[in-house]
This record gives sequence, structure tokens and C-alpha cells, in this order.
Amino acid sequence: MSDIETLIEQIKTEAEREPFPIDVPIYQSAKKEPTQPILYAGNLKSQLCFFGRDLGRDEVYAGQPLIGAAGTLVREGFYYALHGTKNKTKKDLLTVCDRILMTNTVPYKPPGNKAYSTQVKERFRPFMEKFLLFHWEGNQIITLGTEAFKWFTPYGKKGEVNKYFLQDDRYSSKLPVLLTAKDELGMQHQREIKLLPLPHPSPLNQQYYDLFPKMLQDRLNDFEF
Repeated sequence: MSDIETLIEQIKTEAEREPFPIDVPIYQSAKKEPTQPILYAGNLKSQLCFFGRDLGRDEVYAGQPLIGAAGTLVREGFYYALHGTKNKTKKDLLTVCDRILMTNTVPYKPPGNKAYSTQVKERFRPFMEKFLLFHWEGNQIITLGTEAFKWFTPYGKKGEVNKYFLQDDRYSSKLPVLLTAKDELGMQHQREIKLLPLPHPSPLNQQYYDLFPKMLQDRLNDFEF
């Protein structure tokens, strides 16, 4: 298998192959190259991955996923679950990267706050599959929001992922799926992972924003740290 730097370079090459929507002004303001992917933050050996939709402004500036308003809620929740106390500084929150992995459906920031099209997500899917299967060693993923959860539709049985999302207990139960990816030789590999969906913790998500911290703690109670 190729190393992670090679995968990142392959993603960059794909991004440069054909234009797609990128919030170029934000990258320019942050003095970052727009086609350079911001693939992940955290520990590839972690058993737990947080999987979001895509990058925001703060993520581009910081060069890592889940560090804006929504990501801070995630990091604060994980820090509390780990230490039994609230973080005192923002620097404390950076330490969660030692214990979790954070990534997105697409490692770029779309213009505005609009989700990437299915076409763009499918374009980068093979790279994200390789990342999760060949470079991450864990097997449990907390998805953040509908877009992130439904990205895993191809890895469940026909109709299973969409049907699961209609269940009343979707935010408390787990869904096993079979993640697949092809290596450089075209050989297919598989690994079972468990999806633990949660709503997206955006301040714009009025239905769940105030409930999210407890919902996250309930999810994290299943883990031994």
C-alpha cells in the first residue's frame, strides 16, 4: 500500500485534473493552496473516527477538520468523556488528536456553506475509501449529519442505510457496514466498521444543537478510554 503522503498527492493530482467548486478566496486569505487537500487530523491508530461533511473556513485556516464551531463541540465532548472535566483552554482541545481521527466526505471547502454535489463526492470517494481502509486502523465511525452518514450507503445492503436513518433509534444504535476499497493493483479489500450516527452539531441545526452534547456523551459512553 502507498503511504499517506502519496495518497494526499494523488488527491491533489485529481483535484487539479478537472475543475470543481472550491472556495478559492478563503484559501487565498489563509495563504493555502486550494488544491492541497486537508485530509485529516488525529491518530490513524485510533479506534474511533469522527466523519463530517466537508471543511469550513476555520478548518482551512487551521489546516485540519472539525476545528470550527461544530468541531469545537465535538472536541469538547470527547475531551470531557476522556478526562471527566471540561477543557480550560483551546490548546487542551488539540490533545484530543492523540486519541481520535477526524475527516470528511471531501477534503476541500465548497463555496459558501453548500454541500458538495454527489458527483464531486463520488469523484473523491475512491481516495477516501483508501484512506479509511488502508491508512486508518479503527473500526467505529461517528458520522456528523445526514450527508456524512449517507456517504456510507454503498457499503450497506441495498436500501439498508436509508432505511436505518428512518429509525427512531438511529442516534443511539449502531449500523455495521462493509467498507470496501481497491488497492493500487485493483484488488478489492473489505473491513467491517460500525456507524454511530449523530446529527450535525452546527448552530444552524436548531432541532439538535442544544441536545448534541448529551447525545455525544451517550455515544462515547460505549467506549473504553
